[in-house]
Amino acid sequence: MKTRMLASTAMAAALVLGCRGPKETSTTAGIRGQTTLTNAEVPAAVPPPAAANTPDVAGLVGRVSPSVVNITATQELRLPHGEGPEDPFESFFGPPTGRRSERDGIVKRRGLGSGFILDHAGHVVTNAHVVENATTLRVTLSDGREFDAKVKGRDRRLDLAILELRGARDLPQAPLGASEPLRVGEYVVAIGNPFGLGNTVTMGIVSAKGRALGAGPYDDFIQTDASINPGNSGGPLFDVRGQVVGISTAIAATGQGIGFAIPVDALKDVLPQLMEKGSVSRGRLGVAIQTVDAQLAKALGLEKPMGALITDVEPGGAADKAGLEPGDVVTNVDQAPVVQAHDLPRLVARKMPGTRVPLDVLSHNGARHKVVATLDELQDRGSEPATRTPAPAPPGGRTDFGLELGDDRTGIVVRGIEPGSAAGDALEPGDVIVEVNGAPVSNAREAAARMRDTRKERPLLLKVLHGGRTLYVAIERD
Repeated sequence: MKTRMLASTAMAAALVLGCRGPKETSTTAGIRGQTTLTNAEVPAAVPPPAAANTPDVAGLVGRVSPSVVNITATQELRLPHGEGPEDPFESFFGPPTGRRSERDGIVKRRGLGSGFILDHAGHVVTNAHVVENATTLRVTLSDGREFDAKVKGRDRRLDLAILELRGARDLPQAPLGASEPLRVGEYVVAIGNPFGLGNTVTMGIVSAKGRALGAGPYDDFIQTDASINPGNSGGPLFDVRGQVVGISTAIAATGQGIGFAIPVDALKDVLPQLMEKGSVSRGRLGVAIQTVDAQLAKALGLEKPMGALITDVEPGGAADKAGLEPGDVVTNVDQAPVVQAHDLPRLVARKMPGTRVPLDVLSHNGARHKVVATLDELQDRGSEPATRTPAPAPPGGRTDFGLELGDDRTGIVVRGIEPGSAAGDALEPGDVIVEVNGAPVSNAREAAARMRDTRKERPLLLKVLHGGRTLYVAIERD
């Protein structure tokens, strides 16, 4: 062991001395203008990583930490006299930082977040929820300097915001990388302000990409096991090259070591609009969609589950004008593959309104073709469609898929499902059947007959109304 240690020391000395070969003598070193040093005279060097082939995290942190900031968002709430201090923002802003004034009923709350410096002029990236409803914003740099800030741009759909620091210049900036080539298993480093403790470093790997958490139609999160805690929101996720690949945004409340970050590519898509006009305009196709599972893929004639299955088309919208119909499957948007259904709204939203976008489509009749849609502008909607519960149906036709159908004023209603049948996993009593194997049906008897004619090598494909939504379901024959 001692021999190995001496050998390592000698090798390190050789590297410091210009990587001189083992046969080179001090005499030849002197001829080349070099000086032979003793161990005591070797200048201090940055220590290498603890293990071979591992990233130099300490060196990385030293380079990028100056670009990471802490954000204090203060919110002033005016409450009616006698009302308690609790409010829906307490989960983020926490309890009041000061006493409530009985005279004016104002309570101040402070929330803590993180961010990173985008450019030398002092623009900072963070999460939109960090600055939501804040009356004052204070940004603290790693060297202790503080700046007042204002919101320059905000995108609530992606949960991103750009802050502008007042009086800032010549600030250290964090270089933006790319999230698309990021691979599952790569090392990543998160830096932020968890629990108000100041710059804290955690390290992990990319656990998964393209995670959908139900936060919105543009879910596309990077999952990581680098610890992300309250206060990390808005902070950067770095790759081993010291480039920002994500923006920390969420944690799994019921899990440990599971955090999520917004891909930096999503930030780069909207950054020009946020900097120029403070908001984001997005394209809109005007369709309702659902995921294609293995059974639906088989029923639709797809080689594997992929694409976005259109369940409804908005009359007069971009999709309607392009000739898209319910039952069509969109497989590519401008040559970008639609792997999961939620990829479609995300890819469309990256385009500006008025853009002509080519789409690859598998038609409901089995034909493959291309269409070009001119996108509308996405508008916020104030309400969701009401849920409709069909009235109980009288007895009707029975099918060999374990279904009992009936007719009533709502249409062809599923009256009962045989226990243990395959239909029990796909349908519920009260669902309304609209189409069977791509063909409209007008009554229970016709629907049952078409079901019996289903080819044995393919699942039964139904278009149904379920809870106020249009869905496609595929059922294997029992």
